[in-house]
Amino acid sequence: MIKIVDIFAGPGGLSEGFASVTDSHGKPAFNIVLSVEMERFAFETLKLRTFFRHFPEGAPLNYYRHLRGEMTRDALYEAHSVEAEKAAAQCWHARLGPDGVSAHHVRQRIDSVLGKDESWVLIGGPPCQAYSLAGRSRNVGRDDYDAEKDVRQKLYVEYLQILADHRPTAFIMENVKGLLSATVGDIRMFQQILNDLRNPGIALAREGRIGRHSSSGYRIYSLVQQRTFDNGDLEGAIIRAEKYGIPQARHRVILLGVRDNLVGIIPRTLRPQPQVTVASVIGSLPPLRSGLSRKTDSAKAWKDCLRSEVNSRWANAGTHKADGAELSDLLRKSLLDIEPPKADRGDEFIKGDSTSEHEMKWYCDSKIDGVCNHSTRGHMDSDLFRYLYAACYAKLHGKSPSLQHFPTDLLPDHDSVEDALKDGGNFSDRFRVQIASRPSTTIVSHISKDGHYYIHYDPLQCRSLTVREAARLQTFRDNYFFCGPMTSQYVQVGNAVPPLLAKQIGKIVLDVLLQAGVND
Repeated sequence: MIKIVDIFAGPGGLSEGFASVTDSHGKPAFNIVLSVEMERFAFETLKLRTFFRHFPEGAPLNYYRHLRGEMTRDALYEAHSVEAEKAAAQCWHARLGPDGVSAHHVRQRIDSVLGKDESWVLIGGPPCQAYSLAGRSRNVGRDDYDAEKDVRQKLYVEYLQILADHRPTAFIMENVKGLLSATVGDIRMFQQILNDLRNPGIALAREGRIGRHSSSGYRIYSLVQQRTFDNGDLEGAIIRAEKYGIPQARHRVILLGVRDNLVGIIPRTLRPQPQVTVASVIGSLPPLRSGLSRKTDSAKAWKDCLRSEVNSRWANAGTHKADGAELSDLLRKSLLDIEPPKADRGDEFIKGDSTSEHEMKWYCDSKIDGVCNHSTRGHMDSDLFRYLYAACYAKLHGKSPSLQHFPTDLLPDHDSVEDALKDGGNFSDRFRVQIASRPSTTIVSHISKDGHYYIHYDPLQCRSLTVREAARLQTFRDNYFFCGPMTSQYVQVGNAVPPLLAKQIGKIVLDVLLQAGVND
């Protein structure tokens, strides 16, 4: 198997995809020998999944007992100590960068897992907050913010250090599309990163650092067009995941680097696939209700709270309008039909059928005997009303409403509302329904905050998406368990690379290595 080192690994989306690639004999093509992650709960998720992969014939019953809450993680690892020790050796809880472990320590750790192997692959992407459009907008006007001193801007230097020290045959580097427009001073970061990836040794020298193989370089390829980026044209840098069978409009910069001493290499590109809808992926999961926050919550209290609004002005605002009567009818019917579902608010594990219409073999695992990480958050009653209204509107119109479409009684008490009603802007789609018949919008770490951008399309559930629903839209398998509190689980899912997309990329990388003469 070809060795993989995954840095800034998160919960392991890239690794999962690469680990799913098989060679011409049907055996795993790649071996994830080291995954590096600094966040505690993401690291625990990563280690648990690495443990899972140490059972090529299928995970033991104890793994599923752990998923069902019948066995602690410590007991699981103790019962399978050999596999647990191997998993622990392949996962490193460490921070890379100026305030993290030294480059010397990283060099030693990678040397220890590579041994004498010269054909291997580096994957991963530096944390993206400093490059993202949202992150940059939050920093505008801040007197205490200096982009040139933000260490996140240059965490990719740690990537360069590994390239220059260990000369992988190929690499995959992922980041947000905001990287294409990001600047530090007068420097366009994407162009600078391209230049640096082509010549890691020269780039390190500029930073006052050296690498063991400073003369080695790379050609940087697009994964969607059969070309390199040598002429400065950035077309083809962004992968639009929804074009490749991912049920999510996730747009990311993903680059393929191939060592420049390998001649005659012509990487394949991703092959477009039919569009996958939200409903086909999450529609079969057990229905749940949202919780009531700031009030005593119970199934009855939730039901009574919603049904009490059947005669409200907002539910009847369009009753006498030709273009609104249908919506009011649907609102009132939904309010009257509201019933707490059998699974109530769900849990870290609930029994129930989890069959997916789409890619059933990829997602589903009958050994689980239920669904993991499938529980709901609590919301203020006013937000529940907005969620139900928005879901009904989307059901009728096939699109999520902006604030201009909300009845006055449902407008949030926020300083930005007046401007949004007048001029539109980002706040105007403050409540966003994920449309059943289309791919979802991008699942990002902000889903951990309030859920307003991730409203379930079913009005009778009246809630935001669960971690498991978000994970399915990110194409994580159902037996992929996310560790930690719910907030951390959402962040892990939102920051990950979709494994099913990573698998497609892994196949391209495998083909590159075969062209380079590496045996499958």
